Amino acid sequence: MRHETRRNVRQNHLALAQKILSVALERGLVPGDHLPEQIFSEACGVSRTPIRSAFKILEEKDILQWRQEEGYFLALGSTDEIGAVIRALEDAENSVAHRILSDRAERRITDVQSVSALTRRYKVPRTSVLNALKILSKDGIVRQLPGRAWAFQPLVDSPAALEDSFDFRLIMEPQAITAPEFALDSKRAGLVREHMNAALGAGDGRLTPTIFRRIDIEFHILIAECSGNRFLRGTLAAHHRLRKASQKSAAIPDFRLKQAMLEHLEILDSLERNQFQLAADQITVHLRRSRIRKPRAANRGIPPLAKGPNRGART
Repeated sequence: MRHETRRNVRQNHLALAQKILSVALERGLVPGDHLPEQIFSEACGVSRTPIRSAFKILEEKDILQWRQEEGYFLALGSTDEIGAVIRALEDAENSVAHRILSDRAERRITDVQSVSALTRRYKVPRTSVLNALKILSKDGIVRQLPGRAWAFQPLVDSPAALEDSFDFRLIMEPQAITAPEFALDSKRAGLVREHMNAALGAGDGRLTPTIFRRIDIEFHILIAECSGNRFLRGTLAAHHRLRKASQKSAAIPDFRLKQAMLEHLEILDSLERNQFQLAADQITVHLRRSRIRKPRAANRGIPPLAKGPNRGART
């Protein structure tokens, strides 16, 4: 039990280390830059104690450098270097889960699997497979069937599945915003806005598809969890976690990444002004643009996102 607890804590710190590097990349930090504990505590939404533990992991991997009475400083700086470290941390955190998900995405394993079959396939202890399945179940990727079998949910990894995903989101996400009990979490929205502005201000080439997808999921889960309706919240949040697990490193034009991020910010502006109907209209246009995924001049043939009457203001 103690070993399992230590392992779970280590996984949490690895995940936090990955997030710290993503924030550093978004903010354009270069080798030699200082990483203040308080700044990263606020950016990651955790206390300073786990930040120190995550910094220690990064120091062990020669990514950060500790200076007596000064703190931690970045030792790596290029986009490629930090991106490679983030991928390595992902693998360290979820090595068996990552292998299972990879095989599932490539259709190398069937829809229903037993723990015994996965144990034989990956040549790892049964407990490792169970831990991996628990990780995947939290993201809605697998569910346990009666008995000992586990069933994979359909991934959003084909043109037909992607179309179904957009159809579902076009129905549900505007409804989440206009739900009677919708209440924006101002503190969390502020963190999301900070991440978006940092990514947009990091310079050409810094807003990579990987960074964009992480912030995109963060933004859409925020909307789901602020809906105030437990069924909307649970269904949408699970779908976005499935999207996150299904995403591959597909090329997205730089123009579209920036355009989509600006659309996110405009939706946040409307939500913070309590213009909920306008925000619902904006997210509909945003999802339709994302579905097309083609660079276009801003507002060409589409009403400006930030304009329109305050039809949804609540008092």
